[in-house]
Amino acid sequence: MPRRKRTAGSRSDGMEDSDSSADLEHTDSSESDENTYKNARLTRSSVRLSQSSQAAESKQTVDQGESPPRTPTENAPCSDSDADIFSPNDESLAKDPLLQDSGSDLSQRPKRHRFHESYNFSMKCPTPGCNSLGHLTGKHERHFSISGCPLYHNLSADECKVRATHHDKQVGEKSLSHRQEENNRHAMCHQVSTERQVRDKEKVTEMRKRRSSGLVKEEEKCMEHQQMHGNTREPLLENITSECDLELFQKAQARASDYLEKLRLQGQITEGSNMIKTILFGCFELDTWYHSPYPEEYARLGRLYMCEFCLKYMKSQTILRRHMAKCTWKHPPGDEIYRKGVISVFEVDGKKNKIYCQNLCLLAKLFLDHKTLYYDVEPFLFYVMTEADNTGCHLIGYFSKEKNSFLNYNVSCILTMPQYMRQGYGKMLIDFSYLLTKVEEKVGSPERPLSDLGLISYRSYWKEVLLRYLHNFHGKEISIKEISQETAVNPVDIISTLQSLQMLKYWKGKHLVLKRQDLINEWRVKETKRGSSNKTIDPSSLKWTPPKGT
Repeated sequence: MPRRKRTAGSRSDGMEDSDSSADLEHTDSSESDENTYKNARLTRSSVRLSQSSQAAESKQTVDQGESPPRTPTENAPCSDSDADIFSPNDESLAKDPLLQDSGSDLSQRPKRHRFHESYNFSMKCPTPGCNSLGHLTGKHERHFSISGCPLYHNLSADECKVRATHHDKQVGEKSLSHRQEENNRHAMCHQVSTERQVRDKEKVTEMRKRRSSGLVKEEEKCMEHQQMHGNTREPLLENITSECDLELFQKAQARASDYLEKLRLQGQITEGSNMIKTILFGCFELDTWYHSPYPEEYARLGRLYMCEFCLKYMKSQTILRRHMAKCTWKHPPGDEIYRKGVISVFEVDGKKNKIYCQNLCLLAKLFLDHKTLYYDVEPFLFYVMTEADNTGCHLIGYFSKEKNSFLNYNVSCILTMPQYMRQGYGKMLIDFSYLLTKVEEKVGSPERPLSDLGLISYRSYWKEVLLRYLHNFHGKEISIKEISQETAVNPVDIISTLQSLQMLKYWKGKHLVLKRQDLINEWRVKETKRGSSNKTIDPSSLKWTPPKGT
């Protein structure tokens, strides 16, 4: 019988079409085996031709100065091992008749390595004895945190998968039942409860009655489990409550673990880092700068939700929304000692409002590197500046001050919230601290060491104070002591500022202050451009008497 032959054509991607190589009419078994052998050889040659063409294209790309394609780990492949390699466990390749007939041994082939952006295989579950395989939800192949560890929850990976399948089945049945109830809602509107609700209630009642026996033995079993594993495992929960309640709790655990896994894959949280990345504060979402010692259960989430009035921190936006519906605070606690326009300053005693001041210190540590005070707030007074609108008094910044300072420090810690920076509020806080020092008839200075932003703000403020004083001074001889008494600035700070402005000279055994008119004129031009701004402190608006030492 004549045979029709068909030549192998080439595809547009440079790889020969193996399907077009053989359209043969078989006459006997030997001819069929020969065709199968030819097909296998043609397939392998096509693969080699494709690999050689891809290598030529990549070489041409490198020769043209272009960067080679990168793997998801952002590293250029250094050898063929970084690409997809055949694996003996790949079912699609194992079932390929061409590879089976060709006589090649799949066990001798190298394994296939796949790199995913979403997983970092250098991470490992912190639970002792866990290999990071499986997930509490039964939907992921690996886990890297305690919240998703099956071993920590006294389960296995297979049991988690079975639970997930059972849960999906229950969800499908409930959704079908719910649709049926919706279709018959007019006929059931006069019933007190549905049949499913009555059935569930009877089931819960029966389970709660059944668990009353054998509680003593279960308590002994729980104690043995705790002594054996300690805090590395979750306590045994069987027979502590009804099976229905326990099932609801375990479902909630799985949902929370799945939610944390999604956030981790999106990069919003990093478990184990104890570093809060962002905070939701009022209508602002703020990126943090430094680590703050919040409790570990909050710090490991990576994102906190805060009430901008009472400064309470929460884990989720739902809790924050419920808190805001009940929170009665609209301004900081303490006494309002200054008000001009929408700007107010409240004096908060760390001894009387301890929780608020501790939360304020924890919040400040997110943006200050040198701050070390968090919980011992009783010896301090906190002066909180706010901006008022129809919703309340919003936090602008604050500074703290020791009640009894032996070194006459008028500021221990000062902070302007990031959303109010570079708007003149920092100088307002500094000016207010020196206004209190003037009322006390003292000379003050900030506590060292200053942060980088704090040092810049203070030097700018001291420069402005000195230039204003020299502009209004019309005498012939000037004294550092007189400047200090009138401005309440420490003489050491005055001298350091004059030296930085090159206005202090040593001549014939005496220190002379040079009145540089060019700097004064430059300051006057800036003051004229600024005009009558609200970013200034009015001493007449202060209603305050120095507190007695406690």
